[in-house]
Amino acid sequence: MRRGIAATALVASLALAATACGGSDDSGDSADGPVTITWWDTSNATNEAPTYQALVKEFEAANKDVKVKYVNVPFDQAQNKFDTAAGSKGAPDVLRSEVGWTPAFAKKGFFLPLDGTEALADQAKFKPNLIEQAKYEGKTYGVPIVTDTLALVYNKALFAKAGITEAPKSWDDLKKAAATIKDKTGVDGYWGSTQAYYAQSFLHGEGTDTVDADGKKITVNSAEAKKAYGTWLGLFDGKGLHKADTTADAYAHIQDAFVNGKVAAIVQGPWEITNFYKGSAFKDKGNLGIATVPAGSTGKAGAPTGGHNLSVYAGSDAAHQKAALKFLNFMTSAKSQAAVAQKNSTLPTRDDAYTAEVKADPGIAGYQTVLSAAQPRPALPEYSSLWGPLDTELPKIAGGKVSLDKGLSNAETAIAKLVPDFSK
Repeated sequence: MRRGIAATALVASLALAATACGGSDDSGDSADGPVTITWWDTSNATNEAPTYQALVKEFEAANKDVKVKYVNVPFDQAQNKFDTAAGSKGAPDVLRSEVGWTPAFAKKGFFLPLDGTEALADQAKFKPNLIEQAKYEGKTYGVPIVTDTLALVYNKALFAKAGITEAPKSWDDLKKAAATIKDKTGVDGYWGSTQAYYAQSFLHGEGTDTVDADGKKITVNSAEAKKAYGTWLGLFDGKGLHKADTTADAYAHIQDAFVNGKVAAIVQGPWEITNFYKGSAFKDKGNLGIATVPAGSTGKAGAPTGGHNLSVYAGSDAAHQKAALKFLNFMTSAKSQAAVAQKNSTLPTRDDAYTAEVKADPGIAGYQTVLSAAQPRPALPEYSSLWGPLDTELPKIAGGKVSLDKGLSNAETAIAKLVPDFSK
């Protein structure tokens, strides 16, 4: 999961207007000439896109029969823009799709099933849980290109100063560590987030989720969920625990405090690796500690899985689809993923891309160790939207404006409208 990427409306609209018909536009194609496919890339235009643009040129040099029209689309606009374009048969041939979008677009028939195609020729090399969450109703609609999950990231120097030699294994351990760090160093030990995505690990730690997709039941207000959110709420109050920040800039406040050594630990994803290193606390990259999120009362730890897949538009003609499948195979290869990881500090989706050069980045190496705790999202098209009601209610709960019971009841009611065929 990444924050929305800002871009001027004028530039975005001009670029998209010029390329929205990529899937059905044969301009530049001929019987003897190369096929031109359009790719909407949703990566960060400043920090990440140049790496992908370089790979596009490499692909074109090796495949003279295919040209790629590259378009960078702001992440926070891409889902709606693709939905509109695909509905009018004018979508790009390839989309870099956030994992939560994949089942929704597959359900609408916008994505091409990739099983048995060139795009998935190396399927066995990919992490199984990432392939699993690219599926919908038994078919695979995306090839994972980057992945992410949440981890407990911590300042090793502050932990050492407090005499703490290992990362907390449970939320109770984290509470105790925070108090010790406050006593020994004067800074807070932990600062939690009120965003629903960041609270997801508490649900997994109690063996539950917002919904039981297989059982078609809403579980956000279950006994297990109440226990999970009760633990989450308890980490905003106590010695060394920073009070809840419910402002619009809370994400930036938490991040800035951590990278500058004003709080010892937070829960965060690998999309911030490069920003960690820009902070005064991590000029020595080795000071960044990365551990699996603490476990709940079940004794098991779990974190949400994010990331992106490359998917092919089902509305493109056969020639464009064939070229797009070849492009997916190249972009998600071990070599390409290793190149992206080294340039962008993102996590590959296949084990053979974790080369010695890639793992020389301690941030990537650290996050690789916690991927086993990442929980694939259920193949429920509405799943990602379920965090919306919680993003409304959790800040109210953390800020003391509503009780935990009332807030979760409100969220349950709102979620029931998103999945009307689910029972409570």
